[in-house]
Amino acid sequence: MPEENRYNAIIEKIFFDHYSSGQTSFEFQRSEIKDAAEHLQITLPDNLGDVIYSFRFRTQLPDSIIATQTEGREWVIELAGRAVYRFNLIKINRILPREDLVVIDIPDATPEVIRAYALDDEQALLAIVRYNRLIDTFLGLTTYSLQNHLRTTVRGVGQIEIDELYIGLDRHGCHYVIPVQAKGGTDTIGVVQIAQDLKFAEEKFPNMRCRAIAAQFMVGGVVALFELTIQDEEIRVMDEKHYRLAPADQLDAKAIRAYRDS
Repeated sequence: MPEENRYNAIIEKIFFDHYSSGQTSFEFQRSEIKDAAEHLQITLPDNLGDVIYSFRFRTQLPDSIIATQTEGREWVIELAGRAVYRFNLIKINRILPREDLVVIDIPDATPEVIRAYALDDEQALLAIVRYNRLIDTFLGLTTYSLQNHLRTTVRGVGQIEIDELYIGLDRHGCHYVIPVQAKGGTDTIGVVQIAQDLKFAEEKFPNMRCRAIAAQFMVGGVVALFELTIQDEEIRVMDEKHYRLAPADQLDAKAIRAYRDS
């Protein structure tokens, strides 16, 4: 059975083992992935966690599950503790780059060797953001990359992974913690991941201000950066900018003057 069909069958079995009409939230255990595969006589995926990750960030849930959604809401899978997950019916919320924003050209400082050996879109995006100091430019802070692909645990959530964690300073000496989520390909920015980042910052860095950032590739290699927060269980965009990296000799002098005067 193709991987997509295996994943769909497993998640359908788990969902309908718990769901009853009118429910908006329920939890299930990681061990149920194995139980469902055995019940359906499906070869168990090598990476159990990828079954859940796929439906959280890459692909939509099976049609049979989508059919139980109410108008304006959708099912998401949240972390609910160690090896525990939660189906939650939340307001539909999509964060996509705006098409009407100006694209800001900046000199490309990415080493060619990094571009040559980046293994995937996410890794390339994080490297581009880091080497071009796009977080500094976007937030108007001096920032330092503390750790990437940080795996940690948060109370009431369980294990999470933050693509890259920055620490920042402003001109007044205020300290900031800046979790960054990178999205390449068809991955989308979701309320679940941003909520986890904010909970992490509140628990691990209670004396610092948190500014949650998402980065996403656009057509033509343009990088969209978002500053996000959660309000009324929805992601809200506080700021959004689009940056295009270009060799210094290809920068538009008129555009640079326009940036100065804006």
